[in-house]
Amino acid sequence: MKTIIKLPLLNRNQLAAAIAGTMISTTSFAIDFHGYFRSGIGATVGGGDQACFSAPGVPKYRLGNECETYAEIQLGSEVFKEGDTSFYVDSMIAYITPQENDFETVNDEDATIAVRQFNVRGTNVIKSLPGSTLWIGKRFYQRHDVHINDFFYWDVSGPGAGLEDIDVGTGLLHVAWTRSANDETGNGADLPNEDPVTNDIIDVRWTGLPVNPGGTLELGVDYGRANLNDEQEDAGVDDEDGYMVTAEHHQTNFLGGYNKLTLQYAKDSLVASGGRSNSSAVNQGSMVRVIDHGLIPLGSDMDLFYVGIYEDTGLDNNQGSKWTSLGVRPTYYWSPLMSTAVELGVDRVSPELSGAEDSDLQKITIAQQWSPGDTFFARPQLRLFATYANWSDDYNAASESIGPDDSNGLTFGAQAEVWW
Repeated sequence: MKTIIKLPLLNRNQLAAAIAGTMISTTSFAIDFHGYFRSGIGATVGGGDQACFSAPGVPKYRLGNECETYAEIQLGSEVFKEGDTSFYVDSMIAYITPQENDFETVNDEDATIAVRQFNVRGTNVIKSLPGSTLWIGKRFYQRHDVHINDFFYWDVSGPGAGLEDIDVGTGLLHVAWTRSANDETGNGADLPNEDPVTNDIIDVRWTGLPVNPGGTLELGVDYGRANLNDEQEDAGVDDEDGYMVTAEHHQTNFLGGYNKLTLQYAKDSLVASGGRSNSSAVNQGSMVRVIDHGLIPLGSDMDLFYVGIYEDTGLDNNQGSKWTSLGVRPTYYWSPLMSTAVELGVDRVSPELSGAEDSDLQKITIAQQWSPGDTFFARPQLRLFATYANWSDDYNAASESIGPDDSNGLTFGAQAEVWW
């Protein structure tokens, strides 16, 4: 005859405590906490909320010219490590709001929460490719940008998978498959059920190629194609494909700082983008882009961030344009805590269509700044600023508060910016 031993039942609190204790005793992950935000307050001389200024369809110069609260909260952890093999889990949620009230919820049409990153990266999981990393999920992927106008000129971030840091003897090879979507067509076809068109992007890069003392070359090609479902094919939705090739030279020890020279050429679905494909037929054409930017010291108490951009987009429907942009931000450091920055940005957008007027914008900002260090990228940074902009009378460069008949504006305010 079997003997049945009765054990006392645990109540819910005891059970939860036991489970938590077991988890704590068997796992111990250090959480990496990173993030970014900018927030502040501003106004327009003459009345109204702070206006921000930009030329049509192109990025704006940032200093004293950002009218929103934007935040990114990133949590990650190395959840496994044994020898040189590791697994890292990463996540990021972003939030944007027009900074108009104390309590701004996502129920407001101008306030948005976005999922920016959720991915897992496994380093040295493929033993035949030592040093490489296999990743799957949604992530920021090897983004290239110009800081002072937030221009992401090479960026295929999104959901995807890839293998990076493959040692090929000279430099490193990186291969990725990512995705973007577009919800418009160029041939008048309606999207069935309003389902957006899925675009697949193959990104291949070869980085770290030594070409001269202190100089390296990065080469890349992106190919994008639409992946239509049966209903979209039957409706005649555009399935334009395209490609973009990029060459970037990165020079360290350039006049005491650094310089990046970038050349890009794109066709069709990757025209006028940073690598994200848009299969709409309105994008049939080609693009040439040249960017030079960098940061150099000007003596012991001053530095200069600079950029020059030329982009020529020619489209089959004559809706392309030429964009030229020049920007500088010299900063003088009064002490390790206080500095004064002046940012001057000039943009011109020249439409391809015959007879269309150029759209010009000139913007200047002066800002008094406080940050923990006398370097350009020292953050957190507290700023008091005043911004003046002037533009041609064929459009309104102001986001709000300035009427369509005006061609200039003056704003002022305060902003905090930080990344960690």
